[in-house]
Amino acid sequence: MKVEKLTRTIGAEVSGIRLGDAAHDAGLFAEIKALLLAHRVLFLRDQDISRAEHVAFARRFGELEDHPIAGSDPEHPGLVRIYRSEERNPYENNWHVDGLWRENPAMGAVLRCIECPSDGGDTIWANMVEAYSRLPEDLKTRIAGLRAKSSIEHSFGAAMSMEDRQALSAKHPPAEHPVVRTHPETGEKVLFVGSFTTHFVNYHTPENVRFGLDKSPGASLLLNLLQSQAMVPEYQVRFRWRPNSVAIWDNRSTQHYAVQDYWPSPRKMERAGIVGDRPY
Repeated sequence: MKVEKLTRTIGAEVSGIRLGDAAHDAGLFAEIKALLLAHRVLFLRDQDISRAEHVAFARRFGELEDHPIAGSDPEHPGLVRIYRSEERNPYENNWHVDGLWRENPAMGAVLRCIECPSDGGDTIWANMVEAYSRLPEDLKTRIAGLRAKSSIEHSFGAAMSMEDRQALSAKHPPAEHPVVRTHPETGEKVLFVGSFTTHFVNYHTPENVRFGLDKSPGASLLLNLLQSQAMVPEYQVRFRWRPNSVAIWDNRSTQHYAVQDYWPSPRKMERAGIVGDRPY
């Protein structure tokens, strides 16, 4: 196995291994998991693996989750097909934590490129441990203990009819999480708000609000400031896809952004998302 670190803060390219083998080799999987915790996102080229091997490898991390909008491959539950074409091109270019609208957001994901454009279509990941650690100390104090709600309704549901959108929200109600979570395996503090986050739930207190202006727009301006931290280039790594390239990321400590600069060229990706823990 060869490991090449890509930036000072996030990302490594791994070569000399096959993920299909790691699905059945406990020792090799343990090495990969340790690298993931260290680098937060791993990239592998030339992974000509089957869907069954893709799913089997991802399941080494834990149970797989379905998606209420995208659905799964019928023969491989948990394998979501993210296919973009000239006819079907919903937006995806926003900084987000997968499933932040769930009570238990995803632990991580294994994403494989099936087909990609000749140019464009990169994905960017940001290290949200670094984003938190480099906040000013007074801002860390200010957000300690804050909690926020995240929703699927205002994102995936926005283009639906009112009835369908309300049904989606009823089935997947907004989830409440700490603004700063603790990584369950490393103990690191993580800035944990993204594009699914709608508002703070415990901001309107005497410590934070003197006048109405402090509550609104004060709270929304603070949320915007925190959400924008993923945009800092020093926290990022950018990956150019080729067919059979794979990315494995820790969804608990990163956010990602799929650059939508390739339409109307097709782009076909398949992702196995892993069920996560409840943040604290």
